Amino acid sequence: MSCPHSKVLIVGCGRLRLSVRNSPLQLMNNVNGNSEKKPTKLFLVIENRMLREAMSSLFRRQPDFIVVDAMSFSATTYKQAASCGCDILLADQASASAFPSNFVTDLLSLSPGRKTILFGMDDDPETFLQAVRSGASGYLLGDASAEDTIAAVRRVIIGEAVSPPHLCHYLFQFVARTTREGSMILNQRLCHRLGLTARQQQLIALLARGFSNKEIAESMHLSEFTVKNHVHRIMRRLNAQSRYAAVQTVCISNLPVSAGTPTKAIDNPV
Repeated sequence: MSCPHSKVLIVGCGRLRLSVRNSPLQLMNNVNGNSEKKPTKLFLVIENRMLREAMSSLFRRQPDFIVVDAMSFSATTYKQAASCGCDILLADQASASAFPSNFVTDLLSLSPGRKTILFGMDDDPETFLQAVRSGASGYLLGDASAEDTIAAVRRVIIGEAVSPPHLCHYLFQFVARTTREGSMILNQRLCHRLGLTARQQQLIALLARGFSNKEIAESMHLSEFTVKNHVHRIMRRLNAQSRYAAVQTVCISNLPVSAGTPTKAIDNPV
């Protein structure tokens, strides 16, 4: 069993279970004496020191991995990750939440084969979508075991993407919905009649493009808390049950709709 040369960056979280058995790959390598393949180089960014040391030890015991560095996030993390020649960046949630918005995207752009995996993450669709947009190839929840994490890294190395099935389904829905709503334009007359401010109209336009609260906050130079309050106020004013229902209330489609085609998109909570 072999793995193509690839570069992966891993970011981790503090709820990982650290017991692990010998993997099928390790057993096969032991039997076949397969030592020709170059080990995958890992760069770990993990906030909790105990977890960081445990994860480093865990991966160093695997014959197909080399941990080139392990650290908590700081102002020098980007420079060190960019210069270490890692294949995979593995980061936990505490570290990932501290990353600047373009941290992962810029790091991956330096080396097309490099990949990123986030672990110990919350079961939150918005955070998941943000990770996907940044270029992450793996998204593991907080209940993932050490064995799950090692398996995920090996799957990402061979070109797969790893995420919980229900979040993958949410991504499919999001892409389909964005295709419909991305072509929608604000009905300015209706917005004025409903009393929406210029800022609220700007926010709805970003919602129609599928932006998350964090992305809207960065675009409008607001806090996420302020954006969330704006979204709730808009929903109350429009008597909408979800942010997407609010978009449909004040937007009109710019796409031709064939007869009998429903125009109502799938609603999701804020």
